[in-house]
Amino acid sequence: MSVVGRMTHLPVGLKTSAVILVLMVAGGAVFGGVAGALGAAAGVGIVVASFTVSSLVIAWADSVHPTLVLPVGMVTYITKFTALGFVMAAVAGSGWDGLTALCLGVGVATIAWATAQAWWVYHARIPYVDV
Repeated sequence: MSVVGRMTHLPVGLKTSAVILVLMVAGGAVFGGVAGALGAAAGVGIVVASFTVSSLVIAWADSVHPTLVLPVGMVTYITKFTALGFVMAAVAGSGWDGLTALCLGVGVATIAWATAQAWWVYHARIPYVDV
């Protein structure tokens, strides 16, 4: 199976994130002005990029050999969250007005994506044994 064929879950997360993006940007604009809107958009964008990169890397590892999924996934996870920590520390140190909206965007989008993916997995017909 190709890498693309292994990512049938991705559209659900992307569509959910599009809805969350619209809602978060509107809320950010109302409560925080332009900085709030930009912060909310950046937060949702970070989550979309993070989950999409993970999906691509894990699908690639699975296409090469299934035993690579765990180590490659863990390295990707550690790398992403280390980079996110440095970025968030830099943004927090800058005193930017959109920081709260950014954090809310990350939190809400993460919960929405995880919920959408859990819903997809629950409804997907995935054989758990080789047929």
